[in-house]
Amino acid sequence: MRGTGRTIFVGNRIDEFQVEILGVLDNIGPKESIILARLSGGPLEHTGVMQGMSGSPVYIDGKLVGAVALAFPFAKDPIAGIRPIEDMVRASPSLASVPHQRPLAALADKDLTRFLPKPVSAAAGEDRMVDIATPLSFGGFTRATLDAFAPQLRALGLEPRQSIGGGAKIDAAMGNPADLKPGSMISLQLMSGDYGVGAEGTVTHIDGTRVYAFGHRFLDVGATALPFARAEVIALMPNVNTSFKLSNAKEWMGTINQDRNTAVAGELGKRAPMVPITVSISRGSRPVESYQMQMVSDPLLSPLLIQMAVYSVIDETERTVGASSIRVTGEIEFQNAPAAVRINNMFAADNGSAMQGSLTAAIPVAYVLQSGFNSLQLKKVALNIEAYDQKKQLSIDGISVSRRSVRPGEKVRLNILLTGENGTETSRSLEYQVPIGAEPGTLYFTVADANTTNLTDFRQIFTSTPHSPGQLIATVNGLHPNTKAYVRVWRADPAFQLEGSDLPDPPASIALILAGSQSSLAGITQTRNSKIGEMELDGGDMVISGVKTVQVEIKE
Repeated sequence: MRGTGRTIFVGNRIDEFQVEILGVLDNIGPKESIILARLSGGPLEHTGVMQGMSGSPVYIDGKLVGAVALAFPFAKDPIAGIRPIEDMVRASPSLASVPHQRPLAALADKDLTRFLPKPVSAAAGEDRMVDIATPLSFGGFTRATLDAFAPQLRALGLEPRQSIGGGAKIDAAMGNPADLKPGSMISLQLMSGDYGVGAEGTVTHIDGTRVYAFGHRFLDVGATALPFARAEVIALMPNVNTSFKLSNAKEWMGTINQDRNTAVAGELGKRAPMVPITVSISRGSRPVESYQMQMVSDPLLSPLLIQMAVYSVIDETERTVGASSIRVTGEIEFQNAPAAVRINNMFAADNGSAMQGSLTAAIPVAYVLQSGFNSLQLKKVALNIEAYDQKKQLSIDGISVSRRSVRPGEKVRLNILLTGENGTETSRSLEYQVPIGAEPGTLYFTVADANTTNLTDFRQIFTSTPHSPGQLIATVNGLHPNTKAYVRVWRADPAFQLEGSDLPDPPASIALILAGSQSSLAGITQTRNSKIGEMELDGGDMVISGVKTVQVEIKE
């Protein structure tokens, strides 16, 4: 059985290629089958199945049967898997109302792609077919940024590439819907402006204003809002591994509002909301550059895009090899939020400061957007980056006390030793007055960095679901900045946390009630020690790291 396919090989001209049906792979997934076919004609004998062909429609006797969607890795012949059109249209209206479960990102996460579903291959004998990788074009980003994030992106079925036109300014007016046809190339514009990110594929079917494309998932994020533009093919790039189309977005066409396992689907003429981003960088107090972008609003995509943009800004303007320090400050605004999320952190390292700095900007966005409060939509991102060519870091080297025993009402002087680069030492002192009426026993003083203190103070909130947007925002804004050290005064008595607030050493009757009410829903957690007080030690413009503990005895 033979048919024809349609795709763009050059410019915006839709060309036909030949399709020879080889068979059907049944039950590759729940109620899913794939048509196996050999492609020929045009440049396909030379290029094989290309990235960017995903979604190319296939017709038999003039009837649409499906879209080119899968291929064998490293195949010598252009053999492809065709996704039946019936499976693709299932990705549309009926699923629009199905809620897509969002996991709650942790504030200690290091990989923002871990919640994105990974593509599943289809068995064909001993070999496996995979979704044709979606070309992800980066405009303006540094090469090091692509190299840093390539492993994570490839695991999602994406192929990052430096683009010659990604992020180029597109006229704000909507294009003529009549110019978009089955076989046309489209680009999902995830970010535009000084930096641009676009994902390319082919239109399979247009039903009125409804558009179906790709023949497989983009990221399988479910209901979303991704603007797409008509694209033109500039050149074909044959490759021993996988050939691909080099394309450039030309004019806006509409919005993809469904990204499911078998297709992406959207509406012509509909505009997607975009989030303005400003990233300014200075060297010390001297401004260096400012970057302006627009970005899609999506709980899973937006944090990753912010991280990559901040990484590129740092990599482009500052050295990433050798000792350096990065301070990231700014505000992230959300619609319907009681306040903006404030960011203020600093990182010092011999290498890798760009990755640390970019994570501190992106993690709070992921934590809020993936919290389950759908009313909290990203509104605006404004970040400031200060870079230094030295490692501005102090380590907590020791803590000592002026006296080993003390009585209630008396004062204890704490001496904290901080060491910096090349063995430089700095000593800081604090005084603590033991409360009148304090019970005899051991009193502990722990001086710790921000990470350790945050884990101690917010243990209960980190392991439970926030109860309101206000509590969520307050948690993020309440995190300690890492340019300070924190002296925790505590005793080895049972204590509880109630929605993040400490209840030290409660009476036995109250402790019994609290212990029986522990749950993430009740917001009650028992802790192993009881905090009596806390003091701050300001490091100025230095990162403080480490933890030390000393103890004194309270006498009658």
